[in-house]
Amino acid sequence: MRAVDIIIKKRDQLPLTKEEIDFFVQGFTNGEIPDYQASAWAMAVLLNGMTEQETTDLTLAMANSGDILDLSSIAPIVVDKHSTGGVGDKTSLVVAPVVAACGLLVGKMSGRGLGFSGGTLDKLESIPGYRVNLSVDEFMNQLRQIGIVLTGQSVDLAPADGKLYALRDVTGTVPCIPLIASSVMSKKLAAGANVIVLDVKTGFGAFMSNIEDAKKLARMMVTIGKLSGRQVRAVLSDMNQPLGEAVGNAMELCEAIDTLQGHGPADFHEHCMVISSHLLQMGKKADTLEKGRELAEQILKSGDAWKKFRQLVQAQGGDVSAIDQPQLLPHAKIIEPVFSQDSGYLSMVNARTVAEAAILMGAGRAKKGDPIDYGVGVLAHCKVGEEIKKGELLFTIHANDEKKLDQVKTILYSAIKVQDSPCKPLPLFYDVIQ
Repeated sequence: MRAVDIIIKKRDQLPLTKEEIDFFVQGFTNGEIPDYQASAWAMAVLLNGMTEQETTDLTLAMANSGDILDLSSIAPIVVDKHSTGGVGDKTSLVVAPVVAACGLLVGKMSGRGLGFSGGTLDKLESIPGYRVNLSVDEFMNQLRQIGIVLTGQSVDLAPADGKLYALRDVTGTVPCIPLIASSVMSKKLAAGANVIVLDVKTGFGAFMSNIEDAKKLARMMVTIGKLSGRQVRAVLSDMNQPLGEAVGNAMELCEAIDTLQGHGPADFHEHCMVISSHLLQMGKKADTLEKGRELAEQILKSGDAWKKFRQLVQAQGGDVSAIDQPQLLPHAKIIEPVFSQDSGYLSMVNARTVAEAAILMGAGRAKKGDPIDYGVGVLAHCKVGEEIKKGELLFTIHANDEKKLDQVKTILYSAIKVQDSPCKPLPLFYDVIQ
């Protein structure tokens, strides 16, 4: 069997066998198949797709490329949530401590920023000292001791995905449903959680820009979970405009801290409560979603979720004083307001364009290995459907490079549309696939 023949077969729109997929994944993982062949194969998959069976086989091959954690000795139920990536999506930083404070074990392995989407790890690394490279033993011990872990993907778990994930970002193969589904689910299967909520984004700031593609991705991941004996539910959520206000690593962390202390933006709070209620119901802490919501709100109001977040940061070596006093976190030297040039109703706040402005300032990676400036970003103060006046504050830029301010402002102005007639607010959620 040769890698080039497998690439040609997929190029010619033919389905791959389980044996061919296993051969390719194993060869890529151990270095026998080079990056350039893996890149060609990924592009062929993006252009020609994969069947449901191929995608399941790919997922299992990537999961089996390393260790698969068995968490049953720690607890009968361990939960996890995963977002397919968005702009301003710092949901894990709130949902994980809320759910853990309710008594469910949350074992989460997160990723770094991919394309225009921010990564949970990058936000957590805004905290001085926070370790995202826990070993499998450290992961298991911390889960056992405090019931919550937020770390990076262990090199021992789904290493094939770790390698392919890095390649996709720099080869234009990020928005590919089979590759996204297998990437997400291989990590989830390997990390051992048996209850998983998937937050599948759709809109300008999502890899799935239209709702039909998002539903297709959601169904594919739920099917993979079912075939693998896991309880999986997918929630389709809006990503046409930024979630919350903050876009940028330390700024998003500050917004998550505000939310854990009861002061976060209304849309972000609502999003976190909905995701939490699904996890609490699936994890048998609540009989219904309504009761799950009540429990999540109660645990947030009591301060127990904030205490759990502090416990998490401390356990992973983070400087707790930096989250107790967020002014100690990385911050930008230049604060620049952006005011509306028109009066009317906001019909668009393009999440992807806002993210591109933040990336230009250094909040994300233009290419693999780029350094990140944790302190820069954008605050988006208005939502679609709101009436605004000329001269009203639309955005606040947090920058460290004065030379880029004019360009960033131009990009942000292009992110919005204002119309004369009223328009409806965007929904937070569209559907649930289970």
